[in-house]
Amino acid sequence: MFSKITENIKVSVEPEYDVKNSFPAENRHVFKYNILIENNSIFPIKILKRKWLIFDVGFGFTEVVGDGIIGLTPEILPGENFAYFSNVMLRSGVGSMSGKYLVENEEDKNSFEIDIPKFNLLSQVLSN
Repeated sequence: MFSKITENIKVSVEPEYDVKNSFPAENRHVFKYNILIENNSIFPIKILKRKWLIFDVGFGFTEVVGDGIIGLTPEILPGENFAYFSNVMLRSGVGSMSGKYLVENEEDKNSFEIDIPKFNLLSQVLSN
């Protein structure tokens, strides 16, 4: 598991190779990643936006920017957490991801960024 704390908000990521939906012969390697956002601050937060930097060895970087996460803008109270999963497809089967969430302090309405830790993606085909 990969974790990072920014402004007392902990983001943890656990990636896994999705064998069932991957087709290495077609350069299609699918990875699922589970994310847990823990609000250890003293104020409620709301996730407004996300920004991902995806690296695929041999194919370079792709940036993905969007509102919320998985179609939601979750509010997380102090001491609570929010968990979700998503997936990404790499052509090479080797890469990494990192990113940021734009978060709003629900008390004073100020926004700030929190880091999503960099995590590695390695297909099972290549790790055997």
